[in-house]
Amino acid sequence: MASPNTFEVTDANFDAEVAKSSLPVLVDFWATWCGPCRAIAPHLDAIAQAYAGKLRVGKCDIDRNQGVPTQFEVRAVPTLLLFKNGQVAGQLVGAVPRIRIEDLINKVVA
Repeated sequence: MASPNTFEVTDANFDAEVAKSSLPVLVDFWATWCGPCRAIAPHLDAIAQAYAGKLRVGKCDIDRNQGVPTQFEVRAVPTLLLFKNGQVAGQLVGAVPRIRIEDLINKVVA
């Protein structure tokens, strides 16, 4: 479900792509069977495009990658975790409106 503006986050690439990223990274923990995940996907794609160069947006399929979701105690999908300098700087759970996602991002991305 990654788009040209987003990238796939996996157990194997999390450290290099998220934890060590020089930019903040918004990670969408999702699943193919999740309707609310599909509902917010266009918002995340638009956000990735709008914040290009300031923020990266990654998508982690919880069924194919279980290590990272377990590490960050993801218990529901969709869960959005915003990472800055390798640390969780914010979290949203559920299919929230785009404005709430952007509010979270704007608190971290100057």
